Amino acid sequence: MMPEPDPRQLELLDAILPHVAFDGWTEAAFRAAVQDSEMTMDAARALCPRGAVDLAILFHMEGDRAMVTALEAAELGDMRFRDRVAHAIRLRLDAVDDKEAVRRGSVLFALPHMAPEGSKLIWGTADAIWTALGDTSDDVNWYTKRATLSAVYASVILYWLGDDSLDGQATSAFIDRRIDNVMQFEKFKASVNNNPLTKPFASALEAMTSRIKAPGPVPDDLPGSWSSPRN
Repeated sequence: MMPEPDPRQLELLDAILPHVAFDGWTEAAFRAAVQDSEMTMDAARALCPRGAVDLAILFHMEGDRAMVTALEAAELGDMRFRDRVAHAIRLRLDAVDDKEAVRRGSVLFALPHMAPEGSKLIWGTADAIWTALGDTSDDVNWYTKRATLSAVYASVILYWLGDDSLDGQATSAFIDRRIDNVMQFEKFKASVNNNPLTKPFASALEAMTSRIKAPGPVPDDLPGSWSSPRN
């Protein structure tokens, strides 16, 4: 479950969005948001030590949260699994109220020193989708599923930012094509595993990756960590 943000962080996020369209996720926009929210700079820095960067991350994570909420409420029973994944991506796009903020965020996270943070956010979206869809894999498939969907979602975002078609129909069609590409790759993997000529190599690779496990919960008793009091 995603942790709930501090309400004061959400207040700053609401305050910065009108400025992001003009100034991007910058220090100038952050200072304007602090002034608009009538918060002291010290208090704002305590909430967001990196200023606008922390708010850009929060903006993305709030989109993920809205997508998960919508996905959990959706009727998916009659959908093929590929259609469920495509629907989840569409819900993630629908969760965006400010397309320009996403555009500006793409510029921010394309900077060399911010690229790892951007990749982490894309991975987090893919993980949120798979988790909401009930993925139970605990081996190397846990990683490959998220890596594949991360690539799909990243390409969808770039396409969507340039899409001016009616009701985003071009983006919807693009999502279907990208999911089809993934399904074709999965069929190729299955054919390799079942082909007598390539099965020994596939078995050897499976043996090599058998020790790879999905990450477990982070222990709460590590040095320098703390956990909330239990009731």
